[in-house]
Amino acid sequence: MKTWKFYISIFFISSNIACSNKDETPYIPTPSPLNIPELFENNILAPIIPVNNPQTTEGVLLGKKLFFDPILSQDNSLACADCHAAENAFSDSNRFSEGIDGSLGNRNSMPLFNLAWNYDEKFFWDGNTFSLEHQAFVPVTDPAEMKSTWNQVEQKLQQHQEYPKLFQQAFGTSIIDSTLVTKAIAQFERTLISSNSKFDKYLLGEVELSPQELNGFNVFMDETRGDCFHCHGSDKNPLWTDQIFHNNGLDETFSDLGLGLITGDPADNGKFKSPSLRNLAFTAPYMHDGRFTTLEEVINHYSKGLKNSSTIDPLMKKVAQGGVSLTAQDKADLKAFLLALSDYEFISNPAFNNQ
Repeated sequence: MKTWKFYISIFFISSNIACSNKDETPYIPTPSPLNIPELFENNILAPIIPVNNPQTTEGVLLGKKLFFDPILSQDNSLACADCHAAENAFSDSNRFSEGIDGSLGNRNSMPLFNLAWNYDEKFFWDGNTFSLEHQAFVPVTDPAEMKSTWNQVEQKLQQHQEYPKLFQQAFGTSIIDSTLVTKAIAQFERTLISSNSKFDKYLLGEVELSPQELNGFNVFMDETRGDCFHCHGSDKNPLWTDQIFHNNGLDETFSDLGLGLITGDPADNGKFKSPSLRNLAFTAPYMHDGRFTTLEEVINHYSKGLKNSSTIDPLMKKVAQGGVSLTAQDKADLKAFLLALSDYEFISNPAFNNQ
């Protein structure tokens, strides 16, 4: 009888160990590598994917849900998508985005696309964040934006009927913290790839440009006319930005120090990161403070509106003359080319919209 009891005991112990081992088997989410466009593969380096935050199907879906969910804000009224709308190439059509209590900042929201190729890993107009994950971390506690605390956000997500399960699927744990929240949002943001503009198709030999668009491209590349390519790349740079901080002659004195506020170096005052020229059809208003509502105003600034200052970029070579003095025809053609960099499929992609 004792022998029988002994073997029964061994059976239950073994079963419990087996079940315990089964329960402890780590959940492995589904790898979901980025779909790299052909032009990107041929012209720029590989995307930046942190070793500790690989792209997964479950992580991207969770990040998308969080991006569109106002639960991240103090009063559940403001989502990331409210200041970064898909129809505006994930920028804001308002000059300054409005926080939950109506407060306004002093900058226009930068568009979100091709972020996995941000090689200096400095985000925002002044480069004040050091990774895409950190970029997702900041707005939650910003008093001019979501005005919450991460402790409050974590508690709301933990008590939510869906989120603990989604975090378990994405990261193998149902314990939610700010690190995992921002990792998920960053995974979704890295999928926001824009690469199908008319000019992209032209480079791939799929369409022809109009004579006006072709001349506009030539104006863009010509150092004696537009001279735009130094800061915004060329047909060999599908990002259409050099990702460098410049003082592009907007002001003689600065109410917003830009990069200088971050570095503390007066030589950086008035410098802001060159934005991509992709999707200009959707991202008005323009410049860090949204001062220009139309592309015509932007082009006129570089043609006759440059203002000198102690930190003016050397690339603004004709600042003494007020700019590059484009003809009316060259201005119109340059605008036509710039609009050809807009990706209409990007703003309507269901993978990026709240569907």
